[in-house]
Amino acid sequence: MEYSTFGRHVAMDAWGVDFDLLNDAPLLEKHMRAAAKKCGATVLSSQSKFFEPQGATVLLLLSESHLSIHTYPEKGFAALDCYTCGHDVDPVIAIRYMVDVLKPTQAFEKVMKRGDGPIEVIQPDMPIHVKKVI
Repeated sequence: MEYSTFGRHVAMDAWGVDFDLLNDAPLLEKHMRAAAKKCGATVLSSQSKFFEPQGATVLLLLSESHLSIHTYPEKGFAALDCYTCGHDVDPVIAIRYMVDVLKPTQAFEKVMKRGDGPIEVIQPDMPIHVKKVI
């Protein structure tokens, strides 16, 4: 069987996220597993690390590639990353799910098409919108 090298890669910076949520690695992992399921990905394993005095990194190894988050609770910041190979799993769905969980006041994302020649920055069909908290 011949496999496609095509993939999509979403990177997002989220600002204005609740400290306690960003500091809870087990809860973040639970939500990331749900995000992976929602986009059709298969979770192979996970790793999470809590940092002292605060912060977490959670990585899900997917059959299709990976989903990760790195948090800085003291700054209300999270860096999310999801790369999936093939056409069947859409990483934008996973990132949108995490936006709904994190409820940032600001989010900046880039979607890249990879494995089909030069890396190309593309826009998702529907931009990721964040509700402004006033």
